[in-house]
Amino acid sequence: MALFKKRTVGKPGEWYYCLEHKKVEEGPECPAKDRFGPYATRAEAEHAMETARERNLEWENDPKWHDATKGSADED
Repeated sequence: MALFKKRTVGKPGEWYYCLEHKKVEEGPECPAKDRFGPYATRAEAEHAMETARERNLEWENDPKWHDATKGSADED
């Protein structure tokens, strides 16, 4: 008996953004490796790439994510 069932049919109300096809899907149509989500609304899924860009910028500029210590070679 399998521990996890592979879900092949999506649930209504679950929205995903497919990175492979660059489209919004209701329910998971494509493999998990190729999608962002789930999102609560279609509009959220439509803005998935914009949200990802914004979050990446926040993380790149967050001092907690930089391990450089004082006096390291990285500082000028």
